[in-house]
Amino acid sequence: MEKHKVNVDLEKLQGFRAGAREQGRQVVNLGFAVVFLVLVLIYAATTQADSPTGIFVIAAAVIGAYMAMNIGANDVANNIGPAVGSKALTMVGALFIAAIFEAAGAIIAGGDVVSTIRKGIVDPAAMADQMTFIWAMMGALLAAALWLNLATWLGAPVSTTHSIVGGVVGAGVAAAGMNSVDWGQMSAIAASWVISPLLGGVIAAGFLFMIKKLILAKDDMLEASRTWVPVFIAIMAGAFSMYLVMKGLKKLWSPGIGQLWLIGIGGAAVTWAATKPLVARSSRGLENRRKSVAKLFTVPLICSAALLSFAHGANDVANAVGPLAAIVSAAQSVDMGTGKVALPFWVMVIGAIGISIGLLLFGPKLIRTVGEKITKLNQMRAFCVALSAAITVIAASWLGLPVSSTHIAVGGVFGVGFLREYLSTRPNAKIKSKSDKKKRERRRLVRRREMLTIGAAWVITVPASAFLSAALFYVFTHFLA
Repeated sequence: MEKHKVNVDLEKLQGFRAGAREQGRQVVNLGFAVVFLVLVLIYAATTQADSPTGIFVIAAAVIGAYMAMNIGANDVANNIGPAVGSKALTMVGALFIAAIFEAAGAIIAGGDVVSTIRKGIVDPAAMADQMTFIWAMMGALLAAALWLNLATWLGAPVSTTHSIVGGVVGAGVAAAGMNSVDWGQMSAIAASWVISPLLGGVIAAGFLFMIKKLILAKDDMLEASRTWVPVFIAIMAGAFSMYLVMKGLKKLWSPGIGQLWLIGIGGAAVTWAATKPLVARSSRGLENRRKSVAKLFTVPLICSAALLSFAHGANDVANAVGPLAAIVSAAQSVDMGTGKVALPFWVMVIGAIGISIGLLLFGPKLIRTVGEKITKLNQMRAFCVALSAAITVIAASWLGLPVSSTHIAVGGVFGVGFLREYLSTRPNAKIKSKSDKKKRERRRLVRRREMLTIGAAWVITVPASAFLSAALFYVFTHFLA
C-alpha cells in the first residue's frame, strides 16, 4: 500500500515537472516571436520613417510578419504532418526540412509582384477614399492573423487563404457595403469547403486501394513492390513536376497545357528509370511483410514533403503580404490598390522568415494533429496523402475550381483512414476468431472528435475572420483615424 502511494506521488511529480517544462517552452517560444516582431518593427521604421504615410506601411509590415508566423504555425503542418505521423521523419527533421524549403519557395518563387486584392473579391473603387481602403486592408490582415492564431491554439488546421478572404470581405462590407463584394466569387469559395476535402480524400483513398490490391494482396509483396513501387514514385514525380511549375514557379514561368504534360510525362519517365534499380536493390534482404513494403516509400515521402513545402512557401507567402501590397500601393497612391505593385525584397524576406519561425516555434501542435490524431499513418498512407495533394491541385486548377491545399491534405488523411475502416469492417473481411468479429464490428480507425472539430473550424473560418475584420475596421476608423 505504501509502495503504491509512493508510485502515485512520483507520477504526480513527474506530471507536474512535464507540465512546467511545457509551460516554460511556450513562454520561451512566445519570447522569440515577440523579438522577431520587434526586429521587423525596427527595420520597417528605419526604412519608412521619411515617408508621410510610412506609419501605415510600418504597422502593416509588423502585422504581415505576425500573419506569416501564423501561416507557418498552422498551414505548413499539412505538408509535413503525414511524414511525421508515419515516422518517415522525426519532428526535428521535418521542421528543419520544411523551414528551409518554405523560406526558399517564398524568396525564390514568391515573386516580387503580388496582386493587391486577393481573389478579386472586393472592388477597391467602392471605397470612399485612400485612408478608408488602408484601414480596411489593415483590419483584414490583422483579423486573418488573429483567427489563424486562435485556430492553431485550438488545434484545428484551417485555410489561410479562406482566412484572408474572410478578412477582406468583412472589411469591405464594413467600409463600402454589401455591393462592394463579388458574391459569385464567394459562392465558389464556399463550394470549395466541400470540393477540396472530397477530392483529396477520394484520390488518396484510390491510390491506397491500388497499393493494397497491386502489392499488399500478393503472396510475394516484395516482388510486386519491385514492379509497382517505381510506377507510383514515377506518378508522384510527374505530378509534382507539374505541381511545382503550376503553383511554385508560376511567377517565374507559366507554360501552356502541352508543355505541362510534357514536363509531367518527362519527369515520370526519368524517375521510373532511375528508381526501378534502386527499389530492387533496397528490397533485397527484406522480410516479406507490409512494414518492409512501407519502408520503400520513405524516401519518396520525404521528397514530397520538401516539394510541398517549397510550393506552399511560393504560393502562400502572398497571403501574408497580399494585403500589405494593397496598403503599400494605396499609401503610394498607386490606383488605390486596383493594380499591382512591386514589393520591396525585404517584405518578401519578412514573409519567408516569418513562416519558418512560426513553423519552428508553434508548428508541432498542428503537425501532431494532422499526422497522428486523425488516423494512424504509415509511409504508404502518408505517400498517398502527399500524392493526392499534388494531383488534386492540378485537377482543380484545370477545372477552375477554387480549392484549399489545407482542406485537400486533411481530406486525404481522412480518406485513407475511412478506406482502412471500410476494408476492416466489410462483410468479407478476414475473421480469425469471435473476438476479432466483435473488434471488427466496433472498430473505428478515424477519430470522429477530430473530424468534427476540424470541420467546424473550416465552416466558420470565413464568417469568423469577416466579423473580426469588420470589428477591427470600426475600431481603427473610430479610435485611431
